[in-house]
Amino acid sequence: MENVKDKIERLRRELEAHNHKYYVENAPVISDRDFDMLLKELEALEAAHPEYDDPLSPTRRVGSDLATGFEQVPHLYPMLSLANTYSIDDVDAWARRIAESLPGESVTYVGEMKFDGSGISLIYEHGRLVRAVTRGDGAVGDVVTDNIKTIRSIPLTLSGSGWPERFEIRGEVVMPWASFERLNAERAFNEEPLLANPRNACAGTLKMLDPRIVAARGLDAYFYYLLGEDLPADNHYDNMMAARSWGFKVSDAMTRLDSLEAIDRYIRHWDTARRELPVATDGLVFKVDSLRRQLNLGFTAKSPRWAVAYKFPAERALTRLRSVSFDVGRTGVVTPVANLEPVLLSGTIVKRASLHNADIMRQLDIHHGDMLYVEKGGEIIPKITGVDLSRRDPAAGPVEFVSRCPACGTPLTREEGEAAWVCPDKYGCLPQVMGRVEHFVARRMMNIDGIGDETVAALFAAGLVRDSADLYDLTADRIVGLPGFARISATRIVDGVRASLAVPFERVVFALSIPGVGETTAKKIARATGNIDELMSWPAERLQAIEDVGPRIAASIVDYFATETNRRNVERLRAAGVQMAVAETDAEGRTDLLGGKSFVISGVFALHSRDQYKELIERNGGKNVGSISKKTDYILAGENMGPAKLEKAMKLGVPVIDERTFLAMIEQA
Repeated sequence: MENVKDKIERLRRELEAHNHKYYVENAPVISDRDFDMLLKELEALEAAHPEYDDPLSPTRRVGSDLATGFEQVPHLYPMLSLANTYSIDDVDAWARRIAESLPGESVTYVGEMKFDGSGISLIYEHGRLVRAVTRGDGAVGDVVTDNIKTIRSIPLTLSGSGWPERFEIRGEVVMPWASFERLNAERAFNEEPLLANPRNACAGTLKMLDPRIVAARGLDAYFYYLLGEDLPADNHYDNMMAARSWGFKVSDAMTRLDSLEAIDRYIRHWDTARRELPVATDGLVFKVDSLRRQLNLGFTAKSPRWAVAYKFPAERALTRLRSVSFDVGRTGVVTPVANLEPVLLSGTIVKRASLHNADIMRQLDIHHGDMLYVEKGGEIIPKITGVDLSRRDPAAGPVEFVSRCPACGTPLTREEGEAAWVCPDKYGCLPQVMGRVEHFVARRMMNIDGIGDETVAALFAAGLVRDSADLYDLTADRIVGLPGFARISATRIVDGVRASLAVPFERVVFALSIPGVGETTAKKIARATGNIDELMSWPAERLQAIEDVGPRIAASIVDYFATETNRRNVERLRAAGVQMAVAETDAEGRTDLLGGKSFVISGVFALHSRDQYKELIERNGGKNVGSISKKTDYILAGENMGPAKLEKAMKLGVPVIDERTFLAMIEQA
């Protein structure tokens, strides 16, 4: 009969094998439900038998909520950049130089994709992942092991056989197009700035301190180079094929090439075929296959001589401007949008491209009917990069930015130093009013099931909703009469509204659409004030004591609650049963022991994580600040505190305390 330890180890092996089938081979052999049942079985066994704990268990891939900042370590082998080429002729010239450096020898090359993400170095010992380090500056990188563990295509323990006792494998962490589009759709809905490309999104995600957020972002990884002693082969290609057998995701595009003609065919093929890939690429990489020849060719100060990158040209198309429309967002910002004759770009039909603001419009000097250059160049968001002046109609006039709101006709305003023109009629301009309700019902706010943008528009058109509090007066009978709504969908909406009464106060504050108050800031405001009455009554000076709340956000909060429309809406939400205070379980243990004291946290800690110390400071009435100034009361310092910060603290006379001293300050709580 199988004992508990053996069963735990078997389940771990099975789950890792299924992860590999699903995330690497794209060939799952069991259903998601069956996978979840295996995972739950393992979770239950691990909970009942903590003596068999393993930090690399598949149950850990969801990410812990503990984060300690990022330790920096030097790379054993520097992570150098590659020399770039921009034409087939340049690549051929590089290959000829290689041949001239190795007279009388036939040279085999390896062609592979240049994925557009964040470089990563993984260290494995005895077949287990022990450390993951970002590229950093090439010499030193950040340890991001906990975040890397959340990427399900990366093996935590190796399969197969023949791997060295210790080795390093390098690759690229990427954000697939599907994950990137989902993330940008969320940001667009919240009227947050869109991320320009998957590379930036990936880099930002990888450096997040909360692995749970990293796990939710859907990152992936491809590997391209093996380093260490006792490698399985004396050439690059066979080493990577061995790495594939151990569980690493190695691109199918990796190919041996034995001539200039083969290299040229490879470039021409992937210049088109890359558009079908699920991740962003910005070029190709060519390497000398033989490790001995790589060693003989050596390095320049910046890059290896035995490898070169070929960069794809940015994809560009020329199309005619049909018109410029002006969209009004939830916060009143008016955004110009170029409506284009449809054009195929990077595999998708582009019909619209944001012109961002009046200043950018003026810089582009766009005239009616112009032929515009549209680029994607590794980015999913199309952008206008220029005008073909040779094809401009001499009689065409420039496109002017509107002076009045295109939705309600109110004269637009613009704050000094700001790029955006704004409609000031916050409570009479329909797109703004509807936008606030759309924001209120969204997943990260009140998460009201059954209500999306189209449903909000239908409810407004029927006169059933004018603000968020009206949602709580809806009944299934009133909704059923609307076009397209049956009893089932109407009941789903009413049930979703009722379920939102359990949403915590922190998310309610975010859902209210207070200008300038994002998700993280809303949480800090809610915890600092404790309830809606306190929040509505605090003056700007007191609000500014909350972390991340500066003068502008404080003034915005005061103005918001000074408006009768908003206060009336809040009171109706309260009467409906919406949470208007921090839950008692969260409020327990709050004190004013650090009342108003400001802290800078620096270094690596042993007893608690940085986030936990920030929470303790806030729970005891203190304030977290990001930089040292004369107004800083204390620096809470762990190991490896930066010397520049220490020097500045000594210069300004700011006390530096360790974690035990800090905990003693709040122990009476």
